[in-house]
Amino acid sequence: MSKVFLIKKPRITEKNTLLQQQNKYIFDVDFNANKTEIKKEIKRLYNVDVVKVNIINMPEKKKRFGNKFFEKRGTKKAIVTLKDGQKIELV
Repeated sequence: MSKVFLIKKPRITEKNTLLQQQNKYIFDVDFNANKTEIKKEIKRLYNVDVVKVNIINMPEKKKRFGNKFFEKRGTKKAIVTLKDGQKIELV
């Protein structure tokens, strides 16, 4: 039985670094992951207390290459709010 990785990678953008001042971190997650699984996985990986998890499903987008259209697969991301005074080093 293969292990499914729920947390794929942290999203590091300018907007997300501003959210880190509010103890909020954004991660790309697996499509089958739910809030409680994400909360447990973040706690296990980074040893922090998670207060809240919000999930955003990003829709598929159509991309054009010449005269052909392709669909870019959608993603799922999680906004994780940590307890005050805790933070995650994402470098």
